[in-house]
Amino acid sequence: MSFGEFLLVAVLALPAVGAVLVAATPRDRAARLVGTAVAGLTLVAAVLLAVGDRGWVGYGPAPAVLPWHRLDLPWVPGLDLRFHLGVDGLSWPLVVLTALLTVLCCGYTVWRVPAGGSGRALVALLLVVEVGILGTFLALDLVLFFVFFEVVLLPMYAIIAGWGGDGRRRAARRFALYTLLGSVLLLVGVFVVVADAGTADVVALTGGTGLSRGTQLAAFTLLALAFAVKSPLWPLHSWLPDAHTQAPTVGSVILAGVLLKMGTYGLVRMAVGVAPEGARWAAPVLGVLAVAAIIVGSLVCLAQDDLKRLIAYSSVGHMGFVLLGVATLTATGIQAALIGNIAHGVITGLLFFLAGAIKDRTGTGSLAELSGLRETAPRLAGLLGFAAVASLGLPGLAGFWGEAFAVVAAVQRGGGLWTTLAVLAAIGGALTAAYFLRLLRQVTHGRPTPAVARVAPGLAGAELAAWTPLVLLALAVGLVPALVLGYATAPVDALTAVLP
Repeated sequence: MSFGEFLLVAVLALPAVGAVLVAATPRDRAARLVGTAVAGLTLVAAVLLAVGDRGWVGYGPAPAVLPWHRLDLPWVPGLDLRFHLGVDGLSWPLVVLTALLTVLCCGYTVWRVPAGGSGRALVALLLVVEVGILGTFLALDLVLFFVFFEVVLLPMYAIIAGWGGDGRRRAARRFALYTLLGSVLLLVGVFVVVADAGTADVVALTGGTGLSRGTQLAAFTLLALAFAVKSPLWPLHSWLPDAHTQAPTVGSVILAGVLLKMGTYGLVRMAVGVAPEGARWAAPVLGVLAVAAIIVGSLVCLAQDDLKRLIAYSSVGHMGFVLLGVATLTATGIQAALIGNIAHGVITGLLFFLAGAIKDRTGTGSLAELSGLRETAPRLAGLLGFAAVASLGLPGLAGFWGEAFAVVAAVQRGGGLWTTLAVLAAIGGALTAAYFLRLLRQVTHGRPTPAVARVAPGLAGAELAAWTPLVLLALAVGLVPALVLGYATAPVDALTAVLP
């Protein structure tokens, strides 16, 4: 086994074995420490995946995909299914982001365990979720991709239902039902592709190889709808606000930071890659839905009176920019979508950490009861201000690149429709700034409310340890976008070169 193959196995095996060790450790705090250590080792393995022969990913005639590292073993020989993993410039940033957010969340539970159950069980479930998300980003077999896609469902349901707020069970059921709907669509889409092509190998399928135009249209429709539910994209987003609002802090961070990216990654890798003719056919509809998500999400945020729900609905708008970039089917647009994914994961993960800290200190998430935070907790208010301006797309911070260049890509696409969509998306960007500035005015300014007046000014060491990497990443990606885009340039160029 080569070093790269060993790392691919380690990235999945470590959290899987870690979940078992955590469940078997009798003492709760010791179990949480074990889980954090395992998550840290997984992060090291994920980072090391970039070491060695960092080839590129090509789309088109065989070989269609050239990952940096690849593991291809028989899985179900009778059905010609293979345990096929690989990592490249499209997936590696998301793999590292997943590993990073998981170790931060596990470390956070060492300091604070939300009410509802044992910290040991929560950490074990977080590690199982990590296995599913990482496997989704690494799978190069459609059936294997589907299996990992489904691994996430039950543990995330348990996290929301077990450690969430007062309405947690309803929110968890809604999350499960919507996700199951997406899973059915994904399964049917995978079956359509495999039945027509005779293989589930993404390497062989990418570029539409072996698929008729009719099959590509049907497959793209099914896959795009499935990924739209997971992302979630308007109008299939209604499960998201309740899930975010009711989930514990660490659950919201994982949900927004990386779980939503399973949908947008799948849209690029599987839907566009495997069915490019279907993508070209559906591009105008995707563009219209993307801009609708941006505008609707922003308008709803302007009317929100709950901190976590506002951040949750902001994700609808941010994912709209990601979808707009993909819909253009240009190199600029897909690059914008990829860096938008990373920026959203970093910034929104930080926002949910901060929202959880504010709610834990004040006992409320109502914006009307949270004014004056800068008077009593200036450090917390300052971090909230930083995360908000990063999320609204201030130049020099991570949120700028994805949104700005999604608009640029729509302009470059040309024509009346795409120019109109670019203008509307830019207006949506202005509305994003409006609702985040409204958030800061209501929460940080004014006279302290009774709930805020009792907040202590200090920050716990565990909080700083969890938040500092995200602050630094938001700055680093904003100032040096090549940290993400440098890895994805070649595969994106190869993908767009074979689009019809």
